[in-house]
Amino acid sequence: MMASNCEASVSQVRGLAVVALSGEVDGSAATVLGSAYDAAVRDEPTAVLLDFAAVDYINSTGIALIVSVLAKARSEGRRVVASGLSEHYRRIFDITRLSDFIQLYADVESAANGVIEGASA
Repeated sequence: MMASNCEASVSQVRGLAVVALSGEVDGSAATVLGSAYDAAVRDEPTAVLLDFAAVDYINSTGIALIVSVLAKARSEGRRVVASGLSEHYRRIFDITRLSDFIQLYADVESAANGVIEGASA
């Protein structure tokens, strides 16, 4: 098994579960991303934020991992949003139509505001 070049930390921002990723999101990140998601949903948040601000690289396998997180969250009735994507990866999310299923925000604060506003709408 390959060592992962991805790290994740989990926190809460105003009721939003935040998974802050760093490094590379590729095939070796499966365990890191899965464990972080599981830790993030332990307290039953209505939404999970994947923060990519410290991510250097995402490949096609990494995109597939993100899709699997979205599928799992959807089956649990949970919303997933993302923040911190570079312009390059925003375009990739658009091209792959991933942005049709995951709302993109500039940063954690705007994501928290958007999720809170969405919940009260």
